[in-house]
Amino acid sequence: MSLAVAVPEAPRGSYREMWLITLGHSLTHWYPATFYLILPIIGKELGLTYSQIGLIMTCQYIAGAVANIPGGVLVDTVGRKGVLMATSLFWVGFPYLLMGFTHSYLMLLGCVALVGFGNSLWHPTAIPTLARRFPERKGLVLSLHGMGGNVGDAIAPIVVGTLLAVLSWREVVILNVVPGVVIALLIFVFLGTMQLGGKKREASSEAGAQSLRDYFRGLPELFRNRGLILLSTSSAFRSMTQNAVLTFLPVYLAYEMGYSPFWVGACMFALQTAGFAAAPVAGHLSDRMGRKSVMMTSMAMTAVVLVFMALAAKSLAFVFFVAVLGFFLYAIRPVLQAWLLETTPKNMGGTSIGVLFGAQAVGSAVGPLLGGLVADSYGLTATFAFLAGTIVAANLFILFMPKTEPARA
Repeated sequence: MSLAVAVPEAPRGSYREMWLITLGHSLTHWYPATFYLILPIIGKELGLTYSQIGLIMTCQYIAGAVANIPGGVLVDTVGRKGVLMATSLFWVGFPYLLMGFTHSYLMLLGCVALVGFGNSLWHPTAIPTLARRFPERKGLVLSLHGMGGNVGDAIAPIVVGTLLAVLSWREVVILNVVPGVVIALLIFVFLGTMQLGGKKREASSEAGAQSLRDYFRGLPELFRNRGLILLSTSSAFRSMTQNAVLTFLPVYLAYEMGYSPFWVGACMFALQTAGFAAAPVAGHLSDRMGRKSVMMTSMAMTAVVLVFMALAAKSLAFVFFVAVLGFFLYAIRPVLQAWLLETTPKNMGGTSIGVLFGAQAVGSAVGPLLGGLVADSYGLTATFAFLAGTIVAANLFILFMPKTEPARA
């Protein structure tokens, strides 16, 4: 009878928390999306080469790669998930405020490194929490969480592109810190304080907190997990593609096609809006049809679209392919996360996601730098052809993953 009562109650609370967590996720993407838009302006102001522009993003993701594993350890051994998410969101937004006061390239690199550290806490905390609440619908729920990121990615370029028409980029980054602080406080109040008082035992149990001794006892088995290794490696190549695209697509639109900040923002909005539409479709299909088929199809189509973008350089067709790219490039993010959590121990969910995002951070760090080197040597158009190869490499690792049965409602 206690089970019959508990089952309907948990999802009702979960949906309320899910939307707040999703809102916080949108802000963790809002800030990087803002930075991608102002990156061409910073590049011109400081006289940076393509390689130096790529190195900015490389530093951010190297910091994230270093911090993701310790972040996962913290998540799996500490029950205060709301506090961790609020801290992460604040830590992501605040360094962008500091950028508004710097005129040094080295200081700029330091600020983006701090962003990487802050981001390392969000996903290992939020994703296992949502997956544990919805074990049979994790693909769909994680896609809704991913849609929050797409909303931030999509709206930020439009808003910031409009603001840049009347304000300097330094004024924009100073104003931009306000929404992050507000949402961080809401998460702290509604989720961080949830573990105080009568709900402390329930929240701690659900958060999966464990002792350090138990944690390190299960760690060797986790790193022998074949699914963790294959999915993390595939995701590293996928992130190499995604973040090189996000770094150099605005640069290409501004430098080669002569678009104003507003129209650059509009193109990035199209990219992210397509991803917003794709995420719940892919998540639901993966719950029904299995993760492997959805992922392989999406990554294969991403490679095809990148080749067409390289062929359609400096034409209106290029902008059309940008939107198509977003549909396939972002569709597989929640599918990948759900698949990983199904192949690893439940009490190591934070560390599993930490390893995944650590591998993604390595790919994200390498991608913009390699893309910048290709652009300096062969032109920006060649970068998109190079990235088609990296997403094909990501797909090869999926071939070796065993097929899993889709969850049933």
